[in-house]
Amino acid sequence: MKGIVFTEFLEMVEKKFGIETVDTIIVESNLKSEGAYTSVGTYDFWEMQNLLANLSKQTTIDINSLIHSYGLYFFDSLKNGYPYIFNYYKTAFELIAGIEKHIHVQVRKIYPDAELPYFINHEEDDSKLVIEYQSERAMYAFAQGLMERTLEHYNEKATIKKEFLNDKGTKVLFTLVKNA
Repeated sequence: MKGIVFTEFLEMVEKKFGIETVDTIIVESNLKSEGAYTSVGTYDFWEMQNLLANLSKQTTIDINSLIHSYGLYFFDSLKNGYPYIFNYYKTAFELIAGIEKHIHVQVRKIYPDAELPYFINHEEDDSKLVIEYQSERAMYAFAQGLMERTLEHYNEKATIKKEFLNDKGTKVLFTLVKNA
């Protein structure tokens, strides 16, 4: 997993829960990296799982809620770091539908070793988008947070429904329907 995911996560934890919480979850997680991440480095997903588990223990917030909050937070990193992406797409649905064919292609050029989720568009028009999330990391809540902030960025309103295609959460079908 790319280091930017870790650095931004720890930044979010610090802003929401304080530096003491960051220190506590790093110590309790017994990380190989010792919590010293660089944005361009690559780290084991196991470290993120431990950080999330310990943050959940510290805050009594369930892991998927924390991951969702992180998706909401991480959107600003993308917006600030890659503003041209948001200028390229005219609507939230266009951007979300373009994740696999455009955005992830560009990410792989910059980070060839990045392990990204995979998205399959099943249905797409101006008022409805059905997109399937696939990842062994089961961070569908992160993807949902990013989708919600994308809609907000484009000042669009839509209902997002998710359907689990397996018990692990590694395959999730998102249906986005624009509100009239």
